[in-house]
Order: sequence, then C-alpha cells, then structure tokens
Amino acid sequence: MKDTHRNTYLAADFGGGSGRIIAGSLLHGKLELEEVHRFPNRQVKLGNHVYWDFPALFEDMKTGLKQAAQRGYDVKGIGIDTWGVDFGLIDKDGNLLGNPVCYRDARTDGMPTEVFKFLNEQQHYADTGIQVMAINTLFQLYSMKKSKDAQLDAAQRLLFMPDLFSYFLTGIANNEYCIASTSELLDARQRTWSLSTIRTLGLPEHLFGEIIYPGTIRGTLKEDIAQETGLGSVDVIAVGSHDTASAVAAVPATESPIAFLSSGTWSLLGVEVDEPILTEEARLAQFTNEGGVGGRIRFLQNITGLWILQRLMSEWKTRGEEQSYDTLIPQAAEATIASIIPVDDALFMNPVNMENALMDYCRQHDLPVPQNKAEMVKCVLQSLAFKYKQAVEKLNRCLPSPIRQLNIIGGGSQNKLLNQLTADALGIPVYAGPVEATAIGNILTQAMAKGEISDLHELREIVRHSVTPQVYHPKKIEL
Repeated sequence: MKDTHRNTYLAADFGGGSGRIIAGSLLHGKLELEEVHRFPNRQVKLGNHVYWDFPALFEDMKTGLKQAAQRGYDVKGIGIDTWGVDFGLIDKDGNLLGNPVCYRDARTDGMPTEVFKFLNEQQHYADTGIQVMAINTLFQLYSMKKSKDAQLDAAQRLLFMPDLFSYFLTGIANNEYCIASTSELLDARQRTWSLSTIRTLGLPEHLFGEIIYPGTIRGTLKEDIAQETGLGSVDVIAVGSHDTASAVAAVPATESPIAFLSSGTWSLLGVEVDEPILTEEARLAQFTNEGGVGGRIRFLQNITGLWILQRLMSEWKTRGEEQSYDTLIPQAAEATIASIIPVDDALFMNPVNMENALMDYCRQHDLPVPQNKAEMVKCVLQSLAFKYKQAVEKLNRCLPSPIRQLNIIGGGSQNKLLNQLTADALGIPVYAGPVEATAIGNILTQAMAKGEISDLHELREIVRHSVTPQVYHPKKIEL
C-alpha cells in the first residue's frame, strides 16, 4: 500500500504542448515520482495574434491539485515551472488584462532592429548577458509600446507565466529570478532589473516587481483555492520556474563545469557556472546567461530543438498518417540521406506546413530532398546534432578548458538516435537522462526549501541515487 503520509511535493510543469501535475516524495534518499494529471496546452490563433489559453490551463492545474488531494497525499508544497519569456499583465485591481500572447506570435518581427536604434548592442549584452532573440520579453514589450497597446497603459504588474499561475493561487505578485532572467531585462551581475534598459526603452517601471529566488515561499493557497482543491493551506514555493532551470538542477553529474543539453521543443545547450560570462566573444557566439537554482548561472545557447520533428509528426497525424516514434526512429537510423538544414532558420520558426518548408529548403539549396518520412526524420536529427557540434565548439572557446561529456536531460533524452548522433558529432560521451529532469528539479528544490535537503550538492546526490543515465559513446563518424 502506498505511503501517502510522507511529505509530498507537487510539481506543476507546463510545456509548450502539455502540462502535468507530478507528485514526488523522498524515501531512503531516493525520489519517487507519480504523474497525477496530464492535460494539453495549445496555441490559439484569435484575430491578429497567437495566444496561450491561460484560464483553461489554470483550471486544468486545479483539476490536478484536486486529484492529488483525493489520493490522500500529505502535500507540503507546490512548485510551478513553465517555458520562458511569455507573461501576463494584471491591472490595479488584480485582474488579468488579456490572455498571454505566445512567443511565436509575429508581433516581434523586426523588433530587435528597432530596439538597437536606442540601445548599444555590445553594452546591452555586457549588462544583461542575454542572447538576442526576437521572442524575448524585451521585444514583446517594445512591440506593445510601439503599437500603443492599451493593456500596457492599464497594467500594474508584469508576471511571467509561472508568476501568473502562482499569483492566482496565492494572491501574491512577485517575479522569480530564473524566469525573469529570460526576459533580457535583468542585470546579469546584480541580478536585479536593468533599470537603464527599462528607462531607455520607455517601459513602465512599476510593471517590474520584487525578485525572489528558488527555495523561497511565494505564499500559501488562497482560502477559496484551498477549499476547492481540498488541499487546505499549502505553501506555493518558488523553484527554478523556468523549466530549464529546474531541469539543470537535476543533472546527475559531478564534473565541473556541468555541461548540459535540455532537450525538448527547444534545445538549451551550455554549462553551469558561478558567475555570468559577459565577454564580447560570448555575445558574438550567441550565448545567454540565465539564472539557475542555488545562485548558479546557466551559460547556454538557445537552439531550435525537436520543434521541427514535433510539427512533422502533428502534420502527419492530421493527414491520417500518424507515426509512432518507436517505429519511425529505427527506420530513420537506417536512412542514408546526408542533407543538413539550419534548424534555427526563420523558415522553420512557424511555417504553414513544416514538411513543405523542409523539402523546399533542400530543393532551393541543392541538397538531397527527403523521399519519405524516415529520411525527413534523419535529416532533422542529424541537422540538430550538427548544430550541437557548432554550439559546443563555440562554448569551448568561452571556457578555460573544453567540456568532457554532455548530459542530455528532458523528454528529448529518450531519442536514442539523436543521442548517438550527438555523441558522434561531438566526439565525447553523452549521458542521457533523467527524462523527468524538470519535475525532479522542481520537487527537490521544494524539499530544499522545507529543509529536507541541505543544498544543490545533496539534491544532485539524490538524483544520482534515483536514476541511471544511459551512456552513448561516440562512433568514429563525423557529420
């Protein structure tokens, strides 16, 4: 019989395609996880914009919390993590002014060029340490300012997605450090808002609230939520609320610096360091300095990840040609197509049809055109591995010594072909797992806040006792 009286922590983990409520508890130095509830997340095109359906996501989260209560868990904390950069705006009465706009919306097209008419790009990187990407919060806000969006005038506070979920659970508005660091509006050294950037762009200063750190109690469930869910008075705890921050905390490695690849819709490849790396070389190599658990910095590059493959699989399903990864990946491993596409090209950001975009690119650049689904998958995966190779070469130039192994975490760590292609391309061992790194890091950070774990070192020790990564050694093949 399951011991429901052990301290249990709930991770509300929101990804671009789905959300989950995961329960976790410690027993004899090992973490046990159970998925309580899973629900879809989707982008909704409405009028001229692409939105996230926040009310539906919040309701789905509450359903998961109710189910946890019904199972009798002794819940001591709830931690929330999501994707980065996106946000909601609340007014002076605490009302949400509109559904959060998705980072794939076209409103930020061309915004970096506009912004850098006012900001010096080199100095801006030296201040914020963030890779310039049009999707970043800075450019989203500037696009609203430029279009005279009425929401910006009415807004009292900006809350990133995990902050927004937390606010409607607790009634307390604050900004967690790791998610705020994705905005391109944070001073990388001081770890506070970059007021010089905010003022130069004429953004309302009052939008940017108190910054709190992973391991801080954000608040307790409001009375109506406590009653509705049946959980009672439970703490909502700040974790590495950018999902990658929680995932990196759960890397079961001991080498220094820890090199990671958080593999999912996006690929975030980098190392964990104590202080930001703000050199001109880092800027030109398009590396970013984002906040991590335990005061660490995630020095990484944002790379389009499995998004292209996910879109292909979705399109095939829509056409009635649904494919199973279990059958398609082995077929792709046997494919011999050599085409490499630039996975970060704007062509692949959000095309009307991903299959056509991929094939058109190959035709236009005199590359072998994939003739079947297996060849398309092989093309995408070997293109990702090639991009990882380029990223690691740039990463190594920013570090005192090259990385000796790469730890792949997250859902993409299940893709055996991509793992092997990556080991082959990098020429170093690849350690794959844990798959549930984000939920693990979220839950164990809560346990650290409650005193069950002393620090990040002990947290990773528990992960090493709880999971065994699969090792991929490089074959003598180069992409």
